[in-house]
Amino acid sequence: MELQGLLNLQLMMFILMGTGFFLRKREIITKAGKQVLTDLIIDVILPCNIITAFSIPMSREILMSGMQVLVISLVLQLFCTMISGTCYNRLPKAKRMILQYGTVCSNAGFLGNPVAEGLYGSLGLLYASIYLIPQRIVMWSAGVSYFTESPDRKTVIKKVVTHPCIVAVAIGIVLMLTQFQLPVFLSKSISSLGGCTTAITMVFIGAVLAEAGFKDMISKTTAVFAFIRLIAIPLAVMLGCMLFHVESTAAGLSVVLAAMPAGSTTAILASKYHGDEAFATQCVVLTTVLSMALLPVWCLVLNIVFP
Repeated sequence: MELQGLLNLQLMMFILMGTGFFLRKREIITKAGKQVLTDLIIDVILPCNIITAFSIPMSREILMSGMQVLVISLVLQLFCTMISGTCYNRLPKAKRMILQYGTVCSNAGFLGNPVAEGLYGSLGLLYASIYLIPQRIVMWSAGVSYFTESPDRKTVIKKVVTHPCIVAVAIGIVLMLTQFQLPVFLSKSISSLGGCTTAITMVFIGAVLAEAGFKDMISKTTAVFAFIRLIAIPLAVMLGCMLFHVESTAAGLSVVLAAMPAGSTTAILASKYHGDEAFATQCVVLTTVLSMALLPVWCLVLNIVFP
């Protein structure tokens, strides 16, 4: 397993966050500019990234080989949704909705594909693309609903269904199932905009961190969340794969992707919907820092359990 590539990805994330931190401290990114970044990411860049992510080849062989991964991912999303609905009920709403979203949405969308390719080659990249389909649907449907406040259920549903990222998921699924090829100029435009996701998102998180500071990053609440996100969830996936004798590559990949830190979109949505963006950023940064140590450990464990 290529752990050097994993370390490089994690270090790149911190350099990008450090850039955002510096730019905010120097007032190059102003408070108003930070809000513009939020809208740009949510309304343009992320939808383009989602559409591009669904551009995977489909065939009978691919569907059959990826079925185990898809089932694991579906069960995991149900499991994470159940955890998010029961573990944080005693916390204030501002923190609860962030922990709920961070539980159902990991950073597998960013780290997942390159890590999967580095660890398992082209087959891992294919499995990762299939694995991420349920998460992308859940994170922009049930996930967004955690942040959405409306007077009635009908209004909530309307807000979620018309969300730019949900629209992008629908477009992506249609393109994937029909294998319809967009015109080259349009496809490259969407891909170019989506390719900005990592850099701009991590710069934004660094800017928020400059305002939030490091003082309260490690607390009982964030420590419990980090344990759930980085240890409990992947452990449950590994035990389930062992119980049902899942094929080793599919099992190992599923565990690695389940062990990813909280999704960077947690802080983006907290800012967009006037949540506790400082707390959200602290959760993202803390789990990302801890994942630098824990992901290699998980990889070593998987070499023993699924040789």
